[in-house]
Amino acid sequence: MNSHHESFEAVLIAGPTASGKSALALELAQIAGGVVINADSMQVYRDLRIITARPTLEEEALVPYRLYGHVDASVNYSAGAWVADAGTMLAEARAQNRLAVLVGGTGLYFKALTRGLSAVPPIPPEIREGVRARLERDGVEGLHAQLAQRDPASAQRLKPRDRTRIARALEVVEATGRSLIDWHGEGLPPLLPQGQFRALFLNPGREALYARIEARFDAMLKQGALEEVAHLVARKLDPLLPAMKAHGVPALIRHVQGEITLAEAAAIGRADTRHYAKRQFTWFRHQLPEFEWIRPEAVDEWLHDVTPGRS
Repeated sequence: MNSHHESFEAVLIAGPTASGKSALALELAQIAGGVVINADSMQVYRDLRIITARPTLEEEALVPYRLYGHVDASVNYSAGAWVADAGTMLAEARAQNRLAVLVGGTGLYFKALTRGLSAVPPIPPEIREGVRARLERDGVEGLHAQLAQRDPASAQRLKPRDRTRIARALEVVEATGRSLIDWHGEGLPPLLPQGQFRALFLNPGREALYARIEARFDAMLKQGALEEVAHLVARKLDPLLPAMKAHGVPALIRHVQGEITLAEAAAIGRADTRHYAKRQFTWFRHQLPEFEWIRPEAVDEWLHDVTPGRS
């Protein structure tokens, strides 16, 4: 793949939490004169440096870092907002002729970046459940017939046995009164189309990863994660905000409020983080097959492959 390495302008580094992807992004940015751009939905929050394992101040002094801690915890930051911010940072990297190194564990951000973003608003759960119930009752043919009445253009494009897409098209037209085709016309095209990037999913062994998650949670507590969460509690923010649901935060909030011991909170936080790592493996495998899965021991070879000829 070396012959056309200059044709890509970005390297995407994904992986489960605590897999070592931030250290890898820093190493690549140092080798290639790159800029590290955050693609993690929790590391955007200013209030959560320690509990989200954001780069340290020492690391931030070594290469340019973008989109870390730039959002207040009171904001409900979305994938759409991130794509807009990431677009600005990619343009800046391009103007400075720097390699953009995007790193994080948020699959939805990478998917929006490389596949584009749908403009479809969220579907109310009761409509979604209603469509699913009719799918069970009337079968896929019955649902396709209903779609053909409501949204003939979508029905015509879909194979009559494609359960998932037929249900999706029907719920969208029922929830919004518009065809999915119309909505897709208003979506955002991908900022990084296929061929303009290399993408890696850092794939450590499960046992090693879980040991790292355990050790890291304890290290965070020593570094002041509890004080960070106590500051958050003092702000009396809406508990449904994304920052309030970062891994480890809800359990530590319960401890700060006197409901559980610190040991119990830490055990819950570690377990939540392990479950999240499991979901990340599954999500990337199914949703973003273009990412190359690389074991930590093969990373040096991969680094060499993406950086030849770069000064």
